[in-house]
Amino acid sequence: MTLRIGYLAGYWGSHPPKGVPEVFATADSLGLDSLWTSESYGSDAFTPLAWWGGATSRARLGTAVAQISARTPTATAMAAMTLDHLSGGRFVLGLGVSGPQVVEGWYGQRFERPLERTREYVEIIRRVLRREGPLEFSGRQFTLPLATPQAKAIQANLRPLRANLPIHLAAQGPKNTALAAEIADGWLPAFFSPRLDSEYRRHLGEGFARRPDGARPAGEFEVNVSLPVAVGRDVDNAARLLAPHVALYVGGMGSTEANFHRAVLERLGHEDACARIAQRWAAGDREGAAAAVPVELVLDVALAGRPDQLAAQARRFEGTVATGLLLQTDPRALTAVVDALS
Repeated sequence: MTLRIGYLAGYWGSHPPKGVPEVFATADSLGLDSLWTSESYGSDAFTPLAWWGGATSRARLGTAVAQISARTPTATAMAAMTLDHLSGGRFVLGLGVSGPQVVEGWYGQRFERPLERTREYVEIIRRVLRREGPLEFSGRQFTLPLATPQAKAIQANLRPLRANLPIHLAAQGPKNTALAAEIADGWLPAFFSPRLDSEYRRHLGEGFARRPDGARPAGEFEVNVSLPVAVGRDVDNAARLLAPHVALYVGGMGSTEANFHRAVLERLGHEDACARIAQRWAAGDREGAAAAVPVELVLDVALAGRPDQLAAQARRFEGTVATGLLLQTDPRALTAVVDALS
């Protein structure tokens, strides 16, 4: 396997996940390239990454993703600089806009103009990291400092360990994907299918064409795919283990008007299946929603089966725009999965 392998712990459910601290602690012996955490509207991304990451010394530590509505851009820059120092320059800042249900319902902010908000957010973080003087920014989404009598332009008192700390963007739609290639150092796609590689290349190419002078070369751009993985006695058995995960994202992560995850799967040709899943989810039938997830849908965006079957399935990602696979799997199965893909 020529692709880098990482582990994505994700966000917590109703309780802290079991087994993840041990996975982080043994990351070096497993040979993992990177370890990642996420957030939705419960656990945050930065705290577990710092806590668990303290037991590591080599693997990169990333947020996949930190939601931009959860913090001001300067607060995110502070967290990024702090973790980069504590980890010895191993931190990767993964950002995402989330969706209107979380942004407006949980954070109490407007969701409109997410591309513009992302662009300004990343630019402010870049300016903090460059530390070229007191921070001033005037945009449509953010203004620093405010035009008030006591407001003052401030420069970070902490000197960043790396002024070019890598920033990756989680993106689902074509415009967001192009934006990642334009302003970021990497793309963090979910529900990535090798079948759409030519489409991904086209969207990324549009962004690379607008990439500013002084940015990291496009050849160093990373694409780390969030990849659900389940080990079972056969493909069908393992795919059933992943069906609830797919059903949650199709039926529970958005609304009938806006569900970016469902839209990705629909672009893969699974419109009818997504409609059945969403209908059962909306009716409160979680088991029925999972049962409505076809095996072929799972295999489009995940790995499922025996270890030898996982290895064969993973080879589909080689030669695509993907540079790394972030495995979302039971911590108890991670060693077996990594061995199978090595």
